[in-house]
Amino acid sequence: MPRRPSPCAAGEPVRRPGSDHPGGSGFKLCGMIPCQRHLFDIPEDVAYLNCAYMSPLTRSALAAGAEGLGRKSHPWRVATSDFFDGAEEFRALAAGFFHCRPGDVAIVPSASYGIQAAADNVPIGRGQSVIVLDEQFPSNLYPWRRVAADRGARVVAVAWPADHDWTSAVLAHIGDDTAVVAVPNVQWTSGGLLDLGRIGDACRRVGAALVLDLTQSLGVLPFDVARVQPDFAVAAGYKWMMGPYSTGMLYVAPRWQDVGRPLEENWIQRENARMFSSLTRYTDGYEPGARRFDMGERSNFALLPAAIRAMEQLLAWTVEDVSATLGAVNRGLVARAADLGFSAPPEHLRAPHYLCLRRDGEPPAGLVEALAIERVFVSVRGASVRVTPHVYNSEADIERLIAVLRDVLRG
Repeated sequence: MPRRPSPCAAGEPVRRPGSDHPGGSGFKLCGMIPCQRHLFDIPEDVAYLNCAYMSPLTRSALAAGAEGLGRKSHPWRVATSDFFDGAEEFRALAAGFFHCRPGDVAIVPSASYGIQAAADNVPIGRGQSVIVLDEQFPSNLYPWRRVAADRGARVVAVAWPADHDWTSAVLAHIGDDTAVVAVPNVQWTSGGLLDLGRIGDACRRVGAALVLDLTQSLGVLPFDVARVQPDFAVAAGYKWMMGPYSTGMLYVAPRWQDVGRPLEENWIQRENARMFSSLTRYTDGYEPGARRFDMGERSNFALLPAAIRAMEQLLAWTVEDVSATLGAVNRGLVARAADLGFSAPPEHLRAPHYLCLRRDGEPPAGLVEALAIERVFVSVRGASVRVTPHVYNSEADIERLIAVLRDVLRG
């Protein structure tokens, strides 16, 4: 794959005072990003407030993916180096979101792939426990059920805390019998925020492994492996990383890089992979770092360019500014929704970008469908109406959501 410019050069700039793009306020204030709808193919009559379900691709990411897919029609143009250059560019950009070295990142197709790789490697003894959350996303639960059953361990789900303090609830469960704490940064049906730094400290005190699913936070919440020190941390790329489906990233702590056993044994993870004429000189050695955990066919000529372009754009916006912008949007939305009888966890206990609204009882039947008829898109997860905007949303989108919610609740 051809090399791309640096993120600062390639990313679309945040428009400054005097901007005239449609849907935006035309200015940037206190780190706030004005509406970036012009970078996406989102019709004006669509209020898409569902990034936690799946993000849209930017126009530029779509173009990069289409260009890459088109190269497959002329395979004689695909050089040996193309199997490696794009992967290394992806790795280097992903490392910026973990704040780690590029060699600490493996390329994986999904969160479940990364969680399974972790489950197969971290030590779990008979009678020990694996700590998860109540209503945790299944991809970070099913692998632990399997490995716990195989090794005579048990899975312990931390109950939904009445005070919304997931961090304290997890810390209360960590003890000498804890083998693994397998949690997200953001609980996906509450928007609850976990303090992974404190949880990581507690894991190290008792010798437990820390395995993270960052799918609902990486790309929109700052994260630093030096502070948290996870053993493994994975993120699917199709949500807040703004990338295509089936492309994700796995951080692997250095202590696992030379001894860990990958899920699959493929040719491209081997130390002689760059010498196509010598691939039948079989070797037990792997490429250095986390590359041994790379999925087969990682060099996807359509998906990787799109994911690379998406990461460049996020870095141009900056994770910090995205987080601050969405936090401000959601603070206003909480106040508006309260008039309709909805409540959300306290601001200091929920992720700024992630809003799960609850009323007494279950959400009204057919709520999502009724909103969709009006071209307003959110999700219902558990008993929550999950509203997850991004920088492509405008004030008009929020107004439409509130108006349609009011009409639906009135019956």
